[in-house]
Amino acid sequence: MEKRWKLLPTHTDQTNALQQALKVHPAICRLLVQRHADTFDKAKAYFRPSLTGLHDPFLMKDMGKAVVRLLQAFDQGERIMVYGDYDVDGTTSVACMYQFLHDLHPNVEFYIPHRYKEGYGVSKAGINTAIQNGVTLIVSLDCGIKSVELVAYAKANGVDFVICDHHMPDEEVPDAVAILNAKQKDCAYPFKELCGCGVGLKLMQAICTRLQLPDEKWMRYLDLVATAIAADIVPMVDENRILTYFGLQQVNNHPSTGIQALMRLAELKAPVHVNNLVFAIAPRVNAAGRMDDAKKAVELFIEKDIDKAMAIAEQLHLDNTDRREADSTITEEALAMIESFDASDNRKTTVLYQSHWHKGVVGIVASRLIDKYYRPTIILTNSGDKVSGSARSVIGFNVYEAIHQCKDLLESYGGHFYAAGLTMKPENVSAFCARFEEVVQRTIAEEMLTPEITIDTCIEFADINPKFYNILCQMEPFGPENMRPVFVAKNVYETGASRIVKEAHIKFSLKQGAVVLDGIGFGMAEKFPLLQPNQPIDVVFTLDENEWQGNKRIQLRVLDLKAAGSLYQEC
Repeated sequence: MEKRWKLLPTHTDQTNALQQALKVHPAICRLLVQRHADTFDKAKAYFRPSLTGLHDPFLMKDMGKAVVRLLQAFDQGERIMVYGDYDVDGTTSVACMYQFLHDLHPNVEFYIPHRYKEGYGVSKAGINTAIQNGVTLIVSLDCGIKSVELVAYAKANGVDFVICDHHMPDEEVPDAVAILNAKQKDCAYPFKELCGCGVGLKLMQAICTRLQLPDEKWMRYLDLVATAIAADIVPMVDENRILTYFGLQQVNNHPSTGIQALMRLAELKAPVHVNNLVFAIAPRVNAAGRMDDAKKAVELFIEKDIDKAMAIAEQLHLDNTDRREADSTITEEALAMIESFDASDNRKTTVLYQSHWHKGVVGIVASRLIDKYYRPTIILTNSGDKVSGSARSVIGFNVYEAIHQCKDLLESYGGHFYAAGLTMKPENVSAFCARFEEVVQRTIAEEMLTPEITIDTCIEFADINPKFYNILCQMEPFGPENMRPVFVAKNVYETGASRIVKEAHIKFSLKQGAVVLDGIGFGMAEKFPLLQPNQPIDVVFTLDENEWQGNKRIQLRVLDLKAAGSLYQEC
């Protein structure tokens, strides 16, 4: 699929001023200015994150109320339930909060809803379990902000709620003792993009402050918090970046038993990076809820014995194998359905429904279809007597808002700008497909249907050396709003040694001036005809390190290439 290239502006004056202060390569300064680290002090804070940069938890609306209610529960010996969602953010949240509270107050239990029996978020079955067990306070994590009726039901039965969530609130919020969610309109908390586990951490931090407990009491969970931040794809800025920076140090130096077990199964060795958490750790954790029962993930994270943790991790590993098989099968079926459609239809969306598809992987399948067809995508399947599914979007298009405009056809829905979940009656599927297509046709910009590569800056091959690469590495952890830098090099030539490998990829050998660099371009074999002798190209890439027989060399991770002159913007 052809891609648009977008070169970010260079902010010349700010870049020049920063270079005078830092005395590093201008390209590094351009990257820093783009990331709002545009002074010496901001750059220092960017390269050397500090826990002192975390905000006062009591700035969050209702934090004082939440702490008071929990301390009251401690004093009166109440039974507390820690309740969380079944994904990585939810299960890590529950594991952290359960262990933290249990250290202070032994009368604590945890609950994770079953994806297929109870669905997303707070469930009536979960509240009934709390009532039966004599629970009088539920701390919900990564869910609860939309559970108006269920929180009222709990309250009517003598169960209070403290809600820790990060999803967008509706106009009406639940009647909880406290709602910790920085996205509330009247919440003055300075950072709005914590994940659910991050909000839970702020509550733990506040309790430690009130009880004058050492910071180690909440810091011991930073490896799990970093895993949640990475998996939930929240912006890697402000508190998220600080927490991930120190969480990765813990993962690499003294991980909790559960993380250690998952690292062994995934054959991860230090140094572990954010992408390892996203692509190796998170899928195994998510697989528990997708294929079976996410309670296993919490049990893994609270287990202290490494042998027992390994046994649980192996169950998650098997669940992940089953998930991959289901994902592959459904993706093949979905692609066959799309290929059978009338090509002249000119649809702007993909909405597919098959009753037998596994509910646990429909979100993954939606993402895979976007990789191929690049349009807002919803995959639906049966869930009991209802039809439910997952939506994924393209860059710049708010799929949650589009679904919101179809709400009269839905039983429930929720999510974010780029991802959402929804449930409807079977008889509404056809009407929903038509309405969703109409909304997207009316609101999406045509250019959004072509994938875009955002390029940070131009660079010359001669600038790429170990010192430059070492500074780039210090810009980690990478994630949304602090992505791995993407470069473009213009007027590059193929040396004659480039070749296609494994039928799908290109092993590059590229030359600019006197400098030759090797590279790899995954899934780029169709671009190979552009590599002609004496024909210049422009190439877009990131940098990484290739190790072979103990020797390390900087290489290009090629993202795209075009005939020279395709990028009309000046560098």
